[in-house]
Amino acid sequence: MALKEGLRAWKRIFWRQILLALGLLGLFLYGLPKFRHLEALIPMGVCPSATMSLLRDNFTGALRPWARPEVLTCTPWGAPIIWDGTFDPDVAKQEATQQNLTIGLTVFAVGRYPIQLFKAPRTLSPTPYKGEKARSATDRQGAEKDQGLIRGPAGVGAPGHQLAGGLAGSLHSWHYHWPRWLLPFERDAHSAAAMARGEGDFYYHAAVFGGSVAALRDLTAHCARGLAWDRARGLEARWHDESHLNKFFWLHKPAKVLSPEFCWSPDLSRRAEIRRPRLLWAPKEYRLLRD
Repeated sequence: MALKEGLRAWKRIFWRQILLALGLLGLFLYGLPKFRHLEALIPMGVCPSATMSLLRDNFTGALRPWARPEVLTCTPWGAPIIWDGTFDPDVAKQEATQQNLTIGLTVFAVGRYPIQLFKAPRTLSPTPYKGEKARSATDRQGAEKDQGLIRGPAGVGAPGHQLAGGLAGSLHSWHYHWPRWLLPFERDAHSAAAMARGEGDFYYHAAVFGGSVAALRDLTAHCARGLAWDRARGLEARWHDESHLNKFFWLHKPAKVLSPEFCWSPDLSRRAEIRRPRLLWAPKEYRLLRD
């Protein structure tokens, strides 16, 4: 009798712990924003010393990954993760000037998100897109073309030469501390964006990405094909075009990765490793945009 009572008590404790863990995970993922501050305690990993000495970026100048020991400054395939302090902005500008870089900027201000274009030596004129309701940068029928590029030099302080090169992605500010098994990749095996358990390196933000024209054509063409595949089957990936973007970056590793500083969410408040946010998220108005 005592043994049975002991087993019952142990089971009650076990299931209470399980329910508590699930509740805390639910709050962490979907609940109180302040609860998200705890994720800063999750270590990001450390770049091996041997890899640090090999990190280079021809469009930003010499890198100093050891200057940010509290964050991860390289990928498993040896590409740099660019954080504030790992490069000299003045040297980066000199490199861009010497290489005579022409930087094109495409801004998608969809629906009720109008923008005021920054001043630049050359006039920037937005190209309106007419067609079905747009959702974001890669969710377009003409994505495999140049997507109506807005041409002109990048503004000071915003990502510019840091995006130059073969292909560049940016870490999502809401997910950069998460372990891989928690990242919100598409798991529906019927979707073109599907990724199996154990696949995926980082979770990339669809708001900021860049690279050479050839690299971006490949990326946008991949996303357009995936979106068309899903639509033809009545499917939509969990995070829409961003799910397809992440599938592309899993198959085609970026040459560099930008830290969450380059597109930070103010809802996450201040964090010690976020020294200088370059772009800030606008308030999300999902009901207005999707109704």
